[in-house]
Amino acid sequence: MTATQDGPAATHPVRATPAEIARIKQRAAILSVMATILLTAAKLVGAIISGSLALLTDALQGLVDVGSTLFTWFAVRASDKPADDEHHYGHGKVEALAALVETAILFTLAGAILWEAGNRLWTNVIEHVAVTPLVIGVMLLSMTVDAIRWRSLTKVAKETGSEALAGEATHFSADFIGSALVLVGLVGVWKGFERADTIAAFTIAAYTAFSAYRLARRVLDTLMDTAPRGVSERLREATEAVPGVVGINWLRIRPAGGHVHGELGISVSRTLPLDRVTAIKAELAAALLKAEPDADITITADPVAVDDETALERVLLIALKLKIPVHHVTVHSIGDKLSVSLDMEVDADLPLGEAHEIATRLETAIRAEFGGETEVETHIEPMETGQPHGHNAAWETVEDIGKALAGEAAKLGGPIHDIHSVRVRQTAKGLVVNYHCRVDPKLDVACVHAAVDAIERAVRIAQPQVCRLVSHAEPAIAP
Repeated sequence: MTATQDGPAATHPVRATPAEIARIKQRAAILSVMATILLTAAKLVGAIISGSLALLTDALQGLVDVGSTLFTWFAVRASDKPADDEHHYGHGKVEALAALVETAILFTLAGAILWEAGNRLWTNVIEHVAVTPLVIGVMLLSMTVDAIRWRSLTKVAKETGSEALAGEATHFSADFIGSALVLVGLVGVWKGFERADTIAAFTIAAYTAFSAYRLARRVLDTLMDTAPRGVSERLREATEAVPGVVGINWLRIRPAGGHVHGELGISVSRTLPLDRVTAIKAELAAALLKAEPDADITITADPVAVDDETALERVLLIALKLKIPVHHVTVHSIGDKLSVSLDMEVDADLPLGEAHEIATRLETAIRAEFGGETEVETHIEPMETGQPHGHNAAWETVEDIGKALAGEAAKLGGPIHDIHSVRVRQTAKGLVVNYHCRVDPKLDVACVHAAVDAIERAVRIAQPQVCRLVSHAEPAIAP
């Protein structure tokens, strides 16, 4: 079931909870049982009074209906049980089995009626039929009740996706048509056409068999796990619209008890971090739920190399898989070969021999990715594994550093201006400086980075106690 929108003021229907759906189905089933028992008793009385074969056929069909509606009620209750260790997809197929039993009952009843009606027609046996107001009243009441049940069960079956209730609705549609044909036959007898009752019984049987055939086709599709019409297309369309999904590897769905269970395999870029892949799967699950609220789809994401994946991304991915921190990665083409250089961080206390083994493992993985002729150079750096302590520097120091930054920016005459938010921390290795500055927003990042690097080099020469300088460039505010 999907929400509809007819305009800006349209409202979306609220989806009932599984417990509410179960109560709706069970209430519809038990009311159907009670109505069937009352109508069958009335038809039997009418058949005995009138001697009508068509009415007796309708009454016998009612007796069968009592058993089938009780079975449907049981099936609806059983299908609403949650999944367990033995039934991982729940018990929804019980409804399809109930509908299959309904189909068998309809075919059996149709065959018996056709046999008796055919004998009467071909042997010229004419039974006297008494048409009385009571019999006519019983048939009118039966048609009214069957019409109400047919309509209400069809509505509930569509809302809940119940195969068993859909089978019951089909059954009662046959009952309504049958009652109408009985009435036509009785009117024909009343008008003097004695065979009208037998012909009506024959027609009832033919319509019952046709209804059973239509129901059988739908039930067999469910039992054979035939994908519901249009669902695959809607799920594929929703999947392709989710950013980050590179492609659809497979989609397998099957109906069960008004729900659709399935598996969806997608491809994502192998360069994405795990949290981004998780976010893509969550966004996809929400999109699938919106496209098909009754679908329960398990999503599997496979990392693949995409066509626009850069060499730099591939190097970073290799290091990430090996859990080796790297930075300052550069990749160049040297003729028909590739040259890769990078800084690799290891524990400062690690012996050089072990660090070199880690570097060799990283270099081997990079050559395996790009080819054995690839040049790979690694620079091993110590990594801060602890959390060194520091404190705010004295105000005089902050003021001196701030003036040095502003002075060097003005002396170099570059695009950097409006030095502000200067923070200086004293650490065991020296001063760590952080500051903000303004730059023309139209300049490219490379140009801004070069200007910032020039200021950093000049400040560190003028202020040797500075061991680290971090700048944050902001777009200049238009006057």
